[in-house]
Amino acid sequence: MEPTPLAAPQPIRVFVVEDQTKILKNQLRLFEGHPDIDIVGTALSGEAALEEVPRVMPDVLLLDLGLPRMSGIDVTREVKARYPKMEILIFTIFDEEDKVLEAVKAGASGYLLKGATVDKIVEAIKEVRAGGTVIQPNLARRLLRHFRVEPDTTPVPTEPLPVAPSASEPPVRTSAQEEASAQEPLLKPLSDREREILQLIAKGVSNSEAARLLTLSKATIRTHLEHIYRKLEVTNRVEAVTEGIRKGLISV
Repeated sequence: MEPTPLAAPQPIRVFVVEDQTKILKNQLRLFEGHPDIDIVGTALSGEAALEEVPRVMPDVLLLDLGLPRMSGIDVTREVKARYPKMEILIFTIFDEEDKVLEAVKAGASGYLLKGATVDKIVEAIKEVRAGGTVIQPNLARRLLRHFRVEPDTTPVPTEPLPVAPSASEPPVRTSAQEEASAQEPLLKPLSDREREILQLIAKGVSNSEAARLLTLSKATIRTHLEHIYRKLEVTNRVEAVTEGIRKGLISV
C-alpha cells in the first residue's frame, strides 16, 4: 500500500489595507505566484477594513500606517480588541517612528518599510503568523531611543553557575536537550540563553534569524520568548527590550 501523501499546508489568509490605489495594485501584483499567501480582501480605508475583516477573518492584516481619517494605529487597536489572535503587520516609512511605536503598543506584531521586496514581505507574514515579531534592524535602534532610561540599580538575581560535570554526567547539552529544556518550569531570573535571545531581539533579529544564529528551531525560540515575556511580565518584544534595558539585563 502506498503511503498517504501529506496534505499541503493551507495558505496564509491575508487582508491588505492601503489607501493609495496604485500602491495597493502593486502590492497585490507582488503576491501573484506565491501559493503560501491567499489575499482574501482589501480596503482603501480603516473604516472599510473594520467592516470587511469580520466577513473574511484573515490570519494576517497587512496595514498601511498612514491612513486618512482613521489611522493605522486606531485600526490596530480596534482589531486587536475584537480579534486578539489576528496578527497585524504594519507598512511604514522612515519618518514614522513615533507612530510605529504606538502601533506596536496597540498590538501590531511588527512592521515593514515600504519598498520591501516581496520575499521579505512573505517571510514577515509567515513570521507573525507563526507567533513571531518582525522588527527590522534599521528601525530597531531608532525605536530603542524611546527606551533610553536609567537602568534599575536593584541587583538582578542570577542563576547559579553550573557545577562542573562529573564523569557520570553528560559534559555538554546537545541542541535537542536544550530544546527540551525550553519546556521546563520557569524560574524568575532569566537564563543565559534567554538573555542572549533578548539581546538579539534588541538588535532587531527575527525569530528565524535567531534560530539560525543559535542553531535552534523556531519553535524553541518562540518558547524561550514566551518564558522571557512571562518572567519580565510583558506581552511583546518592545516591552521586553524596555524591561531588559531598565533592569540592566541587556545593553544597546
